[in-house]
Amino acid sequence: MNKFGVVAVHAAKEAGKILLKYREKGVKARYKGVSNPVTIADKTSEQKVISIIRKNFPGHEILSEETHSSYTGCPTQDYLWIIDPLDGTVNYIHGLAAFNVSIGLFHGGRPLLGVIFSPLTNELFYAEKGKGAYCNGKKIRVSKISSLRKSLIVTGFPYSLRNKAVEIMNKLSRLLVRSEGIRRLGSAALDMAYVASGVFEAFWEEGLHPWDVAAGIIILQEAGGKVSDYKGGGDYVFGDSIVATNGKVHAAVLKQLK
Repeated sequence: MNKFGVVAVHAAKEAGKILLKYREKGVKARYKGVSNPVTIADKTSEQKVISIIRKNFPGHEILSEETHSSYTGCPTQDYLWIIDPLDGTVNYIHGLAAFNVSIGLFHGGRPLLGVIFSPLTNELFYAEKGKGAYCNGKKIRVSKISSLRKSLIVTGFPYSLRNKAVEIMNKLSRLLVRSEGIRRLGSAALDMAYVASGVFEAFWEEGLHPWDVAAGIIILQEAGGKVSDYKGGGDYVFGDSIVATNGKVHAAVLKQLK
C-alpha cells in the first residue's frame, strides 16, 4: 500500500471510531431535504478525514459531502479526494449496521484508489489502480454468474423518488421479475463493495453524488467488474446514473434500464 493508501485507510478507521462513539451515545438528525438527514457524526467524521488528508497532502483538492471543502468544480484536478464521512446516514440513525466511511482518490480525473470502511462489521474494502481489490487483506473478485435470471441485484432509491416514482418503480419491476431477487441496503458504497466481492451480480441507482460512488468504482473495477451510466457510457462519477456489475450481466441490466 502506497502513502495515499496508508493515509486513506488511517483516515477511514479514525472516522469509523467517531461514528461508533456517536452511535453509542445516540444522535439527533436534522434534514437537508426530504428524507436526507445529517448528524453531528457526519460532521465530526468529515472533519477528522479532511484534517488527516490536509496534514499529509496540503496541496490536494477535496470534495466532501457536508462541506465540499476546497473543491473548485473541475473533475480533472491533479489530485482530488472525494469523501463521504457517513454513507448510509438513514441506516445509522435508525440503528441498522449498513453504514460506512467512503474515501476515493482521483488523479487527472481517473480513480486512483478507494477505501470503504464499515466500522460496525469491521469490513475494510481497499483497491489501488492496477493492484487488485481486497477486503480485510483478502483479495476479492466479482462473481462468475452470467445469467440475469440467476443474479442477485441490489439497488437504491434517490431522494427524488417522490417526483418520479412511476419511472423508478418501472425499472425496479422489470429487473425484479427477470432476476433471482433484489435487495436494498441503503448504502451505495457498500452496494458496490458487495458487487466487487461477488455477493451481488449488479447494482444500479440514479440521483447519486460523486462521494456516494467514488471509492466503490475502483474497488469494483479492480475486482474485475464493469461500471457505466444507464446509457452504457462513462458519465457515472459526476453524472446522474450508475450501473455496476460483474461485467457478465451488464448488457442485460442495461437493456432493462433502457
